[in-house]
Formats: sequence, C-alpha cells, structure tokens
Amino acid sequence: MTLFSDFSFFALLSVLLVPAVVLGYREKDRRYYILFVSVVFDALAIGRDPLHIVFFLGYIFLETALVKVYGKVRERRGREGKIYAVFLILSILPLILSKISGFLPVRLFQIIGISYLTFKSAQIVIEIYDGVIKEISIFDTLNFLLFFPCIVSGPIDRSRRFGEDLNRKIPKDEYLEMVGEGLWKLCLGLMYKAVISSYFYEGMELLTESYSSFAGVGYAYAYGLYMFFDFAGYSLMAIGAGLFLGIRTPDNFNRPFLSRDIKEFWDRWHITLSHWFRDFLFTRLVMQSMRHKWFKNRLRTACAGFIADMFVMGIWHGLTPYYLMYGLYHGVLLALNEVWQKKSKFYKKHKKEKWYQVISWAVTMQLVMFGFLIFSGNFPFAGPEQ
Repeated sequence: MTLFSDFSFFALLSVLLVPAVVLGYREKDRRYYILFVSVVFDALAIGRDPLHIVFFLGYIFLETALVKVYGKVRERRGREGKIYAVFLILSILPLILSKISGFLPVRLFQIIGISYLTFKSAQIVIEIYDGVIKEISIFDTLNFLLFFPCIVSGPIDRSRRFGEDLNRKIPKDEYLEMVGEGLWKLCLGLMYKAVISSYFYEGMELLTESYSSFAGVGYAYAYGLYMFFDFAGYSLMAIGAGLFLGIRTPDNFNRPFLSRDIKEFWDRWHITLSHWFRDFLFTRLVMQSMRHKWFKNRLRTACAGFIADMFVMGIWHGLTPYYLMYGLYHGVLLALNEVWQKKSKFYKKHKKEKWYQVISWAVTMQLVMFGFLIFSGNFPFAGPEQ
C-alpha cells in the first residue's frame, strides 16, 4: 500500500478515522488510538519484505533507546560536547548508511521515511543537549516517530509541539472545527496530487518527446509546477489526516511562487524542511563560526553558512551529482541575495517600490525554475536523439 495514493489507502483511512472522530467528539484520550492507526498504516506501507521489516523495527528500537539513554546521560553529565556528538552521529548513522548503500555490497536501512524519521530523532537529541527537552516519554516518542501521515514525506514536526497536541484534551467544538479543516485539506490535497500534478507531468512528457529551443524552459516550469502540486498535495493530505487525529501538523507551503527573493522562497517552500535546517544547522554553524572567528565579518559568515546549509540539504536528497548541484546552486543564490540586500544602496533605496518588487519576483521565479531543472536530473536539457 502506498500512503495517500492508493484507493485501498483512502478506503481504509475513511474507516479508521471514524473511531478517531468519536473519541475526539467525546473528548476522550486519543493517544493509544493514534499509535494503533499509525502502526496499521506503517505496517501496510512496509509490506512483507522481511529485510524491510527487520530494518524498520530495528531503526525504531535503536532511535527510541538512543534518545532515552541520552536523556539520562544528559541529566547526569550535563552539556558535554563529545558525548553529545557521539549520540548525534549515532542518531543520523542509519540515514548515512542508507545514502551510501549504493556503494556497499549490502543495502542498509532502505526503509520508508528514513530521511524524515532521522530529522525527528536528531531534533530530539539536539534539544536534549540544549536543555529544552528534559523528560523523555517512550510512548510519546513512538507516537511521534511512527505518526503515519508524516512518515514518508513530512511535513517535519517538532517533538515538543507534537507532544502538546498529543496530550492535550481538545474541547469538542474546537475538535469539530479541526475535522472540518482536515476534510477540506484532504480534498484539496487529493485534487492537487491526483489531478493538477498529473497534467503538468503529462506536459513534461510531451516536452521531452518534441525538443525545441524553448523546450528546456517549458520543461523547467512544468517540472516545478508538477513538484509543487504533487508535494503540496501530499502535505495537505498529511495535515488533513492529522487534524482528524487531533494533531495540527505545521504547514509546509505558503504560496511559494509569490516570493520576491530567494530567501523568501525558502520561507514559503517546504517550510518545515528549510526551517529545520535553519534552526539546527545554519544557526549553529554561524554561531560556531563567529565564536571561533573563522571569517572576518558577519556577512561572510552568513554566506558561508548559507552555502554549507544548502549543500547539506542537497546531500540529504541524495548523493547524485544533480542533487549536490541543486544544493550548491541555492546556497550560492542565498549568499548572493544576502550580499545584495546588505550592501546594495540601490536595493535599499528601491526595495519597497512596486516596480522593483515585480522585477525581483520575475527574476526570482526564473532562478527557482532553473533550480528545478537541475533538481530534475534532466540538466542540461536534451530532447530525443537526432
């Protein structure tokens, strides 16, 4: 079963959400039922492959044990950097092994949601180190990791926010509003993913079949719009399903094609991913750089942080050259954008004027769509062989 794609999934979802609605309407404890539903859908998504099952169960056990043990160690030993580094590396090690499995004789940790699961487990370790998380509930951690709407492609939630929703008694009227919103998001997401994205996918196919001087540009736009409606559709359905369970998963998109610069684009596109990297990688790299004076000034520090941040994001997508190029491309764009906004007198003088904002938007969209062309792996664009 493929989550949020198969008819069998939606049929089963409509059945399993009924008890959730009853529990929510009656203001009863939903925690155990949420875990039950997640286990059912995760198991169906995993399938019957024994190796997949073993690796998935092993991963969940290891990560749950890891955060629990580190919580105890942090409580006793305090903020010890070397111990923290060991636990953080261990938390992301399965993802690393998964990414390099193509170069190994055995494919390790090739499980559903390995990337998004790692974001969750690493976030818990980081915030334990920061002292933000002081108590670790194994039950809440399992619920957080296994939460089926977000396991494959996000959105990436934070454990403390998720835990507050999980353990909060939601008033009946508020819950009914959440159900209405959830139903709307499920329907809208299904239209995005199953209908609109399909048209753009067909457009991509046509452009690759009939090459012309404008086909590369058309393909970039078709691919970018396909990516948006497919991914935003999935995210909307994930958020909608979560609302039925009383979990308000963060939004993942906010009209990204209205962005007037590349920084604004990453505040609107795959928001939970970009904000995760901002909070747990970029900010920490910049702070370390300033503390150790790796660069002469804040601007150079920020530029280096943007490039490193986005390059790691590219690696996270995969070790193929076009993913690495995509990460570096956006890192350089963000760095250049930072220099332009901090140093340009022209920008500071005209940034609030409508003509400037229109031009800035138009340029940003071309840069974004070119980035999608790189990400597609179809760059440089080539039509059929002559």
